[in-house]
Amino acid sequence: MTALAHIPNPAKDLPSLIERAATMLSGAKTAAEVLEAREAAGLAYDVAKRAARMKSAKAAHDDLVAAAHRAQADALEIEAAAKRRLADEYDAAQARGDVMGRARSCVGEDNAPATAADLGLRRDQIHEARQLRDAETNDPGIVRRTLDERLERGEEPNRTALRKMVTDAAMRGLRPQRKPTRRNPLYVPPTPAQAAWQHVTGTFRAFAEWATDENLALARQGMREAQDAPFHDLDARAIAEGSAAFTTIKEWIDAR
Repeated sequence: MTALAHIPNPAKDLPSLIERAATMLSGAKTAAEVLEAREAAGLAYDVAKRAARMKSAKAAHDDLVAAAHRAQADALEIEAAAKRRLADEYDAAQARGDVMGRARSCVGEDNAPATAADLGLRRDQIHEARQLRDAETNDPGIVRRTLDERLERGEEPNRTALRKMVTDAAMRGLRPQRKPTRRNPLYVPPTPAQAAWQHVTGTFRAFAEWATDENLALARQGMREAQDAPFHDLDARAIAEGSAAFTTIKEWIDAR
């Protein structure tokens, strides 16, 4: 990994630092270049963080502190993207056998693939990179939203906030997923009396919509054809009882 070029006055050149980190990441083609982009973004973050604290200590105008915080958020977003890319590169290298995996064994040191330490990485850094990647994959845009929410509240966007976001996202992933439901959260079930009246009105409405002259003529013809059917008397009795019930309900309405 090549060392980052020396910057005489990084605080004054903060936008260039952020732009350089973004450019390095977008053009990175190897894991080493991704690591360089991560280091560049980390440098920009540290510079922005110091600038924000100095402005706060000097009671600078809120706009100046907010600008430093925005730069800090931009640097963090690039750094997080570099870490996610690093997780992909590392996992791909493990799949190819270029990097030692947990379950991988080898015979002789000459045949041993590189370890995380050989690449200048710690296990916790790889773990964090994977968590960031998984959180962003499961909820695209969560990194930027986390940073923007802190900016809107006037809070400093920092690595601690991102780590908490990642931890919370991981915990959500461990919880059992609830089955989707189509139930309206605002729905209030009717009382027994309301349900009974809805049944009556629904029955009346459905019958009224069906009872066209054509359908009634067909029904009358069907009644004549069914006079000798075994259940005709039962049908006639049900119609008579239903008609009486309809008459009673009509009297309720007329008496209002």
